[in-house]
Amino acid sequence: MSTASSPSVSEPVYLDHNATTAPCAEAIEDMLDILRTVWANPSSTHGPGQLARSALADARKRIAEFLGCQGAELVFTSGATESNHMALLGALALRKGSGRQRIVMSAVEHAGSLALAARLQSQGHPVDLIPVDSQGRIDLEAAQVLIGDDVAFVSVMGANNETGVLMPIAELAALAHAAGSLMHVDATQLPGKTASRFDESGADLWSVSAHKLHGPKGVGALVVRKGLAWPALFSGRQERQRRGGTENLPGIVGFAAAAARAGLTLDSDLAHMRRLQVRLEAGLSAGLPEVHVYGASAQRLPNTSCLRFGTLDAEQVLGKLERAGVVAASGAACTAGANLPSHVLTAMGEDAVHARAGVRLSLGRETRCEDIDRAIDAAVRSLGPLLESTCAAAESVAA
Repeated sequence: MSTASSPSVSEPVYLDHNATTAPCAEAIEDMLDILRTVWANPSSTHGPGQLARSALADARKRIAEFLGCQGAELVFTSGATESNHMALLGALALRKGSGRQRIVMSAVEHAGSLALAARLQSQGHPVDLIPVDSQGRIDLEAAQVLIGDDVAFVSVMGANNETGVLMPIAELAALAHAAGSLMHVDATQLPGKTASRFDESGADLWSVSAHKLHGPKGVGALVVRKGLAWPALFSGRQERQRRGGTENLPGIVGFAAAAARAGLTLDSDLAHMRRLQVRLEAGLSAGLPEVHVYGASAQRLPNTSCLRFGTLDAEQVLGKLERAGVVAASGAACTAGANLPSHVLTAMGEDAVHARAGVRLSLGRETRCEDIDRAIDAAVRSLGPLLESTCAAAESVAA
């Protein structure tokens, strides 16, 4: 668990770590050092350029060790969204003319991935979505039916960003490979929140973002299994000709520092977040009526709680909580404020009213017991009267 200084009581309790995390001190320090002293282009052959190239190689090694892959398997990108695009579009390019052009995803993928799939579908690529059950778990029987010998690409989140539900990656990878397909994992929420490793996942490709594990924004990677010749989205000589453009060396070095820091205390951090998750859900359920925890019966990330407070609209709940000193989210940060039903909760069988009510509280390794208690108290004080009046009105109508 972090030994960072405790925030003052006046600062809000930050429970939106699935959206982004604060850069750790190690990442900031290493990035500043690179910006000041190792600013040359890593592709240059002169001394300063080779110094930058050496820093890039060292960062690549540290990130690979943390993710469980080889340095040569890492392709640095601007983040997981680019990595997801690179994976999907690359798979279709590789399989062009082979008769394999169908895409299979889960119904609860990130909105950006589903939007790309919809665009490709409009261009003639068949797309099928694997359903989930009421707990957000992949239906493996449906997956087995959908993953056939015409499939180019199977893509599934390692852990859902809204509910934290973990997906059966090894089983899906086995189905994909048995059908001759490639298996991609949007692993954005896995590093720092699980002990998952690329080399143990069975997947061919992983997408990751540094800012989800206390690194900087604007940098991530696509892990490409050794032996796969992957086509580039952007042409150029960098990244073994798989991703053109001068490498974001300060960002990559910050990524490496964040990865190394996460690895130091990973086991204790996971246990710490799990204890706080249990404390949070138990406290809210005890203090408020009609609290529903999504995915409660499924295996979940230790930091993620997706809840519904009766039928209170998520935006109303979030406004009340923020005024009481707690910041959270209604789902992916990319779609926050849209006030639309969550496609994740809809896929889990919720109607439009309930799917607009989901609130995500996501913890971090620096979240403290005091923060959880403040969040519970704020929710009980700010939401309790609303829920009581809603329940009373419902009882009156029923009578």
